[in-house]
Amino acid sequence: MKIKRLLTRALFMASALVVAQSGTSQRWSIEKAEKWYDQYKWLNGADFIPSTAINQLEMWQEDTFDPETIEKELGYAQDIGMNVMRVYLHSLAYKQDSKGFKKRMDQYLDISNSKGIKTMFVIFDDVWGKEPKIGKQPEPTTGTHNSGWMQDPGDPASKDKANFPFLETYVKDILTTFKDDKRVLLWDLYNEPGNSGKINDSMPLLEAVFSWAREVNPSQPISAGIWSWGLGDLNAFQALHSDIITYHHYGNPQDHKLIIELLRTHGRPMICTEYMARTRNSRFSNIMPMLKEENVGAINWGLVKGKTNTIYQWDTPIDSGEEPVEWFHDIFRKDGTPYRQDEVDLIKKLNGID
Repeated sequence: MKIKRLLTRALFMASALVVAQSGTSQRWSIEKAEKWYDQYKWLNGADFIPSTAINQLEMWQEDTFDPETIEKELGYAQDIGMNVMRVYLHSLAYKQDSKGFKKRMDQYLDISNSKGIKTMFVIFDDVWGKEPKIGKQPEPTTGTHNSGWMQDPGDPASKDKANFPFLETYVKDILTTFKDDKRVLLWDLYNEPGNSGKINDSMPLLEAVFSWAREVNPSQPISAGIWSWGLGDLNAFQALHSDIITYHHYGNPQDHKLIIELLRTHGRPMICTEYMARTRNSRFSNIMPMLKEENVGAINWGLVKGKTNTIYQWDTPIDSGEEPVEWFHDIFRKDGTPYRQDEVDLIKKLNGID
């Protein structure tokens, strides 16, 4: 990632601020955002899906919702002092059974809250599988990273404005139901808009979901994380409409520190909602202490090795299914044994646990 390119993007985002002010009247003030952030201990945790689920649909559909595994695995996070999980929803699970879906969300929040863990829910997603379907989900492809993960609402579904009335109903119902729920930390409205080759085709839905959320006006902040510096239009919209600045970064400490410095120019609290890819030199040992020192929230991808296969690298399958010497993501095995004890010891130390 070249410094010149980063600075160009930063200048673009800063210059867009003047243009965007008229459209951000409901956005939280910096003072309100800071007051909200300061009420919490340093926020840290993981992107969570139970090890028994290959994707968001398998997590949330009634037949495969697994509260026993959720409770056990969130217990692993509690034991090392983590206090927030980022959790993906899926609109098709709501469409199939809206009342049951919200009931399962409530059940999840009860479990999480009992562990002292807040929840950051993710609404839409542009990553991986283009055509999600209700019902039995595929089995994992051996040795392949996230082989069954699904976009929400999908492609071309996310581009088709005929789908927007249902999506608006979904978003507003979920946010209205939980808008004052203290168990919910933040609403992450759209994961990696523009991914999977969509680029600016994702802008209409991104704009719409922010508009729908502002109409509900939840007590929790809203955000959508910046993830690719090549997406200038999307980045500017996300940064200038989010109450709290969130972002993803899977690179080395030097590049990550530069991202923090650039995003700090917005003057708002920050949470890194995805990091930690060991083979890319984004590790707990070199990133997590930096994030704490910078007072940036730290949410790494993956908690427990499971059906998502995220111990394997992106686009680097191991056909034999043999466990890689160095895991890409994740912290624990299913029985709660750490992949690396030194990492768990570091996380506990950063969280003040002896």
